[in-house]
Amino acid sequence: MKFTAQQIAGILEGEVVGNPEAEVSKLSKIEEGFHGSLTFLANPKYTPHIYNTEASITIVNKTFVPENKVKTTLIKVDDAYLAFSKILEYYNSIKLNKVGIEQPSFISESSNHGDSVYIGAFSYISDHVKIGNNVKIFPNTYIGENVIIGDNTIIFSGAKIYSETVIGCNCVINSGVIIGADGFGFAPNESGGYNKIPQTGNVIIEDYVDIGAATTIDRATIGSTIIREGVKLDNHIQIAHNVEIGKHTVIAAQTGVAGSTKIGVHCQIGGQVGIAGHITIGNNVKIQAQSGIARNVKDNEILQGSPALSLTDYNKSYVHFKNLPKIVRNINDLEKNKWE
Repeated sequence: MKFTAQQIAGILEGEVVGNPEAEVSKLSKIEEGFHGSLTFLANPKYTPHIYNTEASITIVNKTFVPENKVKTTLIKVDDAYLAFSKILEYYNSIKLNKVGIEQPSFISESSNHGDSVYIGAFSYISDHVKIGNNVKIFPNTYIGENVIIGDNTIIFSGAKIYSETVIGCNCVINSGVIIGADGFGFAPNESGGYNKIPQTGNVIIEDYVDIGAATTIDRATIGSTIIREGVKLDNHIQIAHNVEIGKHTVIAAQTGVAGSTKIGVHCQIGGQVGIAGHITIGNNVKIQAQSGIARNVKDNEILQGSPALSLTDYNKSYVHFKNLPKIVRNINDLEKNKWE
């Protein structure tokens, strides 16, 4: 699909400087721009590229004044980065605007769906599933019994949504995600083995949650595993049974959260963090990558290390740690001199 500079300026409420009929059908980086592509300039260090980019249209801040001649048509806006993000969202919504039910697919007669849904080929929709309006379910997806999916949610190919799961509106579930598998519950028995503890709960995902590819969220033993509104989970994350993650918390890839832990609102958790079970992490907590959390964490703490320390204490300790060989030599020299 092609757009003119004038059409894009209309979407962004921007001003065209150059050819209003310039057309684009692709997106590009400014340094890799080509004829027919749209790009943007927000970071000043990329300014030299605007004078030789081949992109047909470039979004810039209103404050930008070219020092040399530019070939590209400019669209001036208040915030070029935000405007380009808006165009990406608009472009993505058009690309994903599929409607209809492809065959072969299976939809139980006891299930129902709203208007303007898309269900891709080889998808399986089990008994008593409720699907809202404008939901997109891409091919090779499994939806278990009694699942509820809210309006405008997108579920990409290969996701597995187990029974009783509740998914809110405007969520994005990426490929390979598994929601509602049994939690890791086993009890040791007298013979030295383990008996499985039935996992009878479910998973609840509230509105505007994004879940990255191959992330797994286990059903609760009793009750619910809960992902609150606006949470953003990266790829390859493990969320165990009965965990609760507070609103607008973001978690980076390869993090694992053990069972029954509660995480507060607006937390930022880096990649490869390990969080022990049955603890509480407060609000607005920041945890640096590869940290290990084995204790309760108060609001507003910033942690690093394994076991994690406050970031200030970690940095002070690291200064000494990297000098440890020198410190040991000095101590040995002092001990040696004491006895001479």
